[in-house]
Amino acid sequence: MARAGKVNWALFNPKTYATILYLLLSLPLGIVYLTIAITGLALSIGLTPVFIGIPLFFGVAKMLNGIVKFEQSLIRHILGLPTPPASAPSQPQTEAGQNWLQRMVKGFDGELFFRNLMLVFLRFVTGIVFFAVMVTAISLGLGFIALPVVHIILMNEIQVDILENNLFQYFHIDWSYNQQYLLYVGFGLVLFLIALRVVNGLMQVQRRIMYVDESYLQPSPEPVEAQFFAPVQPSYGEFEDNKPAQEKAWLA
Repeated sequence: MARAGKVNWALFNPKTYATILYLLLSLPLGIVYLTIAITGLALSIGLTPVFIGIPLFFGVAKMLNGIVKFEQSLIRHILGLPTPPASAPSQPQTEAGQNWLQRMVKGFDGELFFRNLMLVFLRFVTGIVFFAVMVTAISLGLGFIALPVVHIILMNEIQVDILENNLFQYFHIDWSYNQQYLLYVGFGLVLFLIALRVVNGLMQVQRRIMYVDESYLQPSPEPVEAQFFAPVQPSYGEFEDNKPAQEKAWLA
């Protein structure tokens, strides 16, 4: 699974542009996730004396688990990863005779809750950092690519030469505007390709932070039909014990 989900030919791969959209939405989604987590925990702690906070706390734990699973499925869908194997269904007869509070307490996993809470917090932090890095990297590449068009528009509309005092004059290089245009566009294309690779690298980092590959490492449960309808093979000792009786029956 470490090789799956890698992006080749980043410029022509739709995964790259899906990742850009994901990182653009990561900032507002991270804020929403963190707001839901903090508000839910604060209300559950504050309403604990009136007993409403206890079921609210378990509801927040379920919601955090749903947020983490949603993010994992979203990353899995963008990278084209296969659907993980389904976990073994719980036995309904074990929950018979229990009320809703007992079922919630039994289904609560403290380690999973703290892990999901930390993942939501990291989702908020990485949403800000990854958004800033991606926007800066892509803006640099697109800025150099669009520089000739901007220069021509400014020269024709308001007679402003943004390339009048440039780096070429300090080194006494007498290049025409067309030659400078080609250099800027070429440099911008290189920066843009590097930015796309950076974007895909950020998605791989987010994939590891959100434990996307964890579900593939868990062994798939054996089907129930295979357990009930598996043929029972007699042992070799039983076959040897029955062999003399069968020979006596044949001789008789």
